[in-house]
Amino acid sequence: MAYSRREFLKRAACGTAALAPLPVAAATTLSGPAVTPDQIVDLFEPLSGKKALKILAPAAGGKPEFVAELNAGEKLFVASADKTYALCEALRQVDSPDVVKTLETTKLKLNSTIWSIPGSPVFDPPNLKGIVSERVAMEAMIMNSDNTATDMIFKVAGVDNIRSFIASLGLTQTLIPDSTRAFAAYLFGAKDYLTISWKDLVSVVENGVLTHPFLNDVETFASSANDFVSYYSLALQGAFFEHPETLNEFRRILTLCDFIYLIPLPLGVSAYAKSGDGDSPKTANFPGFHFRSIAGGMFFNDHWVYFAFIINWDNPDPDDPATVRQFFSAINQALTLVKNSLS
Repeated sequence: MAYSRREFLKRAACGTAALAPLPVAAATTLSGPAVTPDQIVDLFEPLSGKKALKILAPAAGGKPEFVAELNAGEKLFVASADKTYALCEALRQVDSPDVVKTLETTKLKLNSTIWSIPGSPVFDPPNLKGIVSERVAMEAMIMNSDNTATDMIFKVAGVDNIRSFIASLGLTQTLIPDSTRAFAAYLFGAKDYLTISWKDLVSVVENGVLTHPFLNDVETFASSANDFVSYYSLALQGAFFEHPETLNEFRRILTLCDFIYLIPLPLGVSAYAKSGDGDSPKTANFPGFHFRSIAGGMFFNDHWVYFAFIINWDNPDPDDPATVRQFFSAINQALTLVKNSLS
C-alpha cells in the first residue's frame, strides 16, 4: 500500500486522528495474592523492538508501595507524549485563581508564521487563519496532538522556558524540539530547519527525503519511563502550581487524551494522560519505524497510580496492527491488574 510523504508524516508526527480503537484482551481479576512486578513485566516481554514501562503506586490505604519497571531509564522516541511538559509550563506562567479567564482571553495568532505540518487536524493549515484563545490551543494540543496548536503553545510559553522546567526536575532523558515545524524540517534534511517558512516546509515535506531518524540529538521528542513517572507523580498532585484552579485546569485538559479510550484504560478510574503515536513506512534510508507511548496517572479508591509505557520498533508493514494491538492489550491488562490488586 503506497503512502505519500504527506500521508506518512500525518501518521508519523504524533497524531491519532486516523487511529481506530483496537480490541484488547480482558485482564484477569485477582481474587487472591496481589499482583507482582514480574507479572506486569511478563506482559510486555514478548513485544518486539525497544519497550519501556514503569508503574508506581505509592503506599496508601494500608497497601504498600508497588513498582513495576522494564528498561525504565532508556531514552526512547515518545512523540506527542512530551507535549505535557509544554502544557504544564504554560499553565505555570499564568497560575492564578483566574487561570481559566486568562487562558480564554489570551489570543494567539493562527497564520502562516505558525502553521505546521503534518499532524494539524484541528487548525488545518492553510485553510484556517485568524485568532484563537490559548485555552483552545492547549486543548487541541492534548486532545488531537495538533502540531500547529503545539507550536502556538511552545511560542507563548517559550521553548527555552519549557526546557529549563524539564531540566529543573532532573529529567535527563527528556528532549523537545524547537518546534514541530523545525522537527519535521530537520527529519527531511532542511538546512534552515530553525527558520524555515511555511511555503518551504510544504515543499520539503512533499518533495524531500527522510534524512534523519526520529530519535536524534538535534530535533526530537524523547523521554524515558522514569522521567514521565517522576514528573507526573508531582504534576498531578499540584506541585508546580500555587492555586488549585490551575491544577484543576491541568487535570481537565489531560482527561481529553484519546488513548485513554483507545487502549482503553480500566473502567472506573479518573485518568489523566498524554500519548504519542505514528508509523513511518519503509523507505530507502529506514526500515519502517513505529512508535507508541502513553504516560500519566489514574486515581481510584483513594489510590494514585502513575504510569508510562513506550515502544519503538521497526517493521516494513506501514501499520503493523498486530504489534499495536499487543501493546495496547498489555497496557490494559497491566493497569487493570494493578487496579484490581489495590481495590
